[in-house]
Amino acid sequence: MRIVFDLDGTLIDSAPDLRAAANIMLAGEGAEPLDLPTVISFIGNGLPKLVERSMGARGIDAGEHVRLTQVTLEAYNRDPATLTTIYPGVEQALSRLKFAGHRLGMCTNKPHAPAVDILDRLGLAQYFDAVVGGDTLAVKKPDPEPLLHTLVQLGDGPALYVGDSEVDAETAARAGVDFALFTEGYRKTPITDLPHKLAFTHFDDLRKAIA
Repeated sequence: MRIVFDLDGTLIDSAPDLRAAANIMLAGEGAEPLDLPTVISFIGNGLPKLVERSMGARGIDAGEHVRLTQVTLEAYNRDPATLTTIYPGVEQALSRLKFAGHRLGMCTNKPHAPAVDILDRLGLAQYFDAVVGGDTLAVKKPDPEPLLHTLVQLGDGPALYVGDSEVDAETAARAGVDFALFTEGYRKTPITDLPHKLAFTHFDDLRKAIA
């Protein structure tokens, strides 16, 4: 089977490091920092959207978006994983799925370079045969093309997309791919309101369901 994973809020809790980068950007503009729940509510559509929402929350001129996105990205790239943690059971699940012969991919709205860097730093890169970031193509999730592009790199066969959010659920639905919902990520919508093949709270449950 081809199994593609989202990254932020699915395999890793990266919100603390994203918050740190956003607050560095805001501090440079003389703005008050954002708390963690607010930043979590801004995650899901890529770093530029996180920056846009952070700017809006502090009344910063939207015309500065391109510049401040670059500032935030540079801050994040300098220190992308100090506060980031892997969700329980993730590494064991990836290892066992890989050993069982499944082909694993990553499809995230995080830019490709920091996504790969974080996978390397956390010891997860070895499990993935393909990594597609938010800047790999001209479009991002929930457009289905990034997911479909990832699946093409993994060959033929049944497919499953694993994610945590409304964006991920919509991406899978538009791509015509079964969706597994990790319920402990950054989702804002009730589980019952998101289309999914299965929902799970721990990665042991996902592994067993696939087996």
